[in-house]
Amino acid sequence: MDNTVELVSDADGLGIIGGRRDVERFLASHGLLSLSEDLELHRLGPLLHTGAGLAQVGAEVAAHSSRWLKLTEESAQLVKELGLMETKTEGVSYAMLGTPGNVTAWLKVAQGAGTFLTNPAVLSGVAGLLTQAGMRHEMGELKKYLATIDKKVDEVLRNQKNADVQRLIGAWIDIESALALRREMQRVDPTNWSTVQGRTQTISDATAGALLRLNDLAKEVEAARKVGETARVAARAGGEIPELLAVLAHCFELQDALDVLRLDRVREESPADLDAYRLALRTDRQQRRERVSRELGHLMERLDAVAATADARVLLHASSARTVVDTVNRIGTAVENFRAPLGIEGGRDALATTRWRDAARSADQLKNAALEVGSSPAVGVVVTGLGVGVAAVVKNAKKPG
Repeated sequence: MDNTVELVSDADGLGIIGGRRDVERFLASHGLLSLSEDLELHRLGPLLHTGAGLAQVGAEVAAHSSRWLKLTEESAQLVKELGLMETKTEGVSYAMLGTPGNVTAWLKVAQGAGTFLTNPAVLSGVAGLLTQAGMRHEMGELKKYLATIDKKVDEVLRNQKNADVQRLIGAWIDIESALALRREMQRVDPTNWSTVQGRTQTISDATAGALLRLNDLAKEVEAARKVGETARVAARAGGEIPELLAVLAHCFELQDALDVLRLDRVREESPADLDAYRLALRTDRQQRRERVSRELGHLMERLDAVAATADARVLLHASSARTVVDTVNRIGTAVENFRAPLGIEGGRDALATTRWRDAARSADQLKNAALEVGSSPAVGVVVTGLGVGVAAVVKNAKKPG
C-alpha cells in the first residue's frame, strides 16, 4: 500500500517499515531521518522459508525498507503520540500509519489484509531485529566511549594483571572475526557460531575480575589513615579506575556482539524459540546492567565518604584534602561517562572542597585539628576561641598540606 508505514516498537527502539520513500518521508516529517539506522529486514530470510504459507512473504521483505530509531525522550514521545497498541508478541507494540499526500498528516489507519506485520511469525522475527538493532546501537556508543580513553583497549587489557581480563583478548579476536563473516555471508552458519559460542564465560569472568579490582582499590583508599597517604593512594586508584571502566565497557560491547550472533543463529536453526531467546537475552542484559551499576554506585559511596573525611581536615591538610576531593570527583566523572552509552542513570553531584578560611571558622574543623595535634600546647588554645584557636593551630601544628 502506498503512503503507509508500519511501526513496531519494543522497550529500546522504534522500527519503521514500508516502501523506502514512505519510510524516509515519515522520518523526515518528524526530523528524525538522520538519527535512524538500518533495521536489517533482509535477515528475516531464513525465518520466512521455514514455515508453510510464509514463502510468499519473502518477496515482501525485498520490497520493503526498514529503519530503526533509539528510543530517546523525543522518539519515545512520538511513540506515545502515535498510540502504538500492544501485540501478542510480548514486549512489542504496533501501529500502521498512512497519509493522503500531506507529509505532516500521518494518521493511524485500519490494518488491511496486506499489512506486512500481521503475520505472527514475521512480527516475532521483527521483534528479534529490534533487539539486535538496540544491541548494535549500544556497541556503537561503547566504541565511541572507548575511543575517548587515553589508552587503546588492547593495551589496557594487556596491562591488566588479572588473567581473566587478559583472556578477553582471545574472545575479542574470535567475536570480531565472527561479525566479519556475518557481514560477508549475511548469516551465522554452524561453523562460524562454533568459534564463539563458549565465549560468554570468558566475558563474565573478565567482568567479575574488573569489579573485584575496583573493590580492592576502594579498600586500599579506605585503609589509608593519614590525609597525605589517602591523597597518594587515591591518585593511584584514579589512574587505574578509568582503565577498569574501559574493561567493563568492552565486556558489554562483546556481549552485545555475541548476543547479535546468537539471535541470528536461533532465527535460522530454531525459529520457534526466537521469542524466548529474545526475552531471555533482554532479562540477562538488564541484570548485567543492574549489577554493574550497583557495584559502581557502592564504589562511589565509599570514595565519597573518604573524600568527606579528608575534607573535614582542611586546616592541617589543605593541599592533600583538596587532592583527595578532586581525585574522587574525577573518578565520579569517569563513572558517569561509562554509564552514558549504557543508558544507566547516574546523577552524582560533584563534591565541593572547603576553603581554608572557611575551615578556620568551623568548630568541627577546629575540633578535628585539635584531636590530630593531640596533647600539644595548641590544644588548649584551639578550644578557647575561633580567632585564637586558628592562630595556635597555624603556629604550633604542622603547616597546611
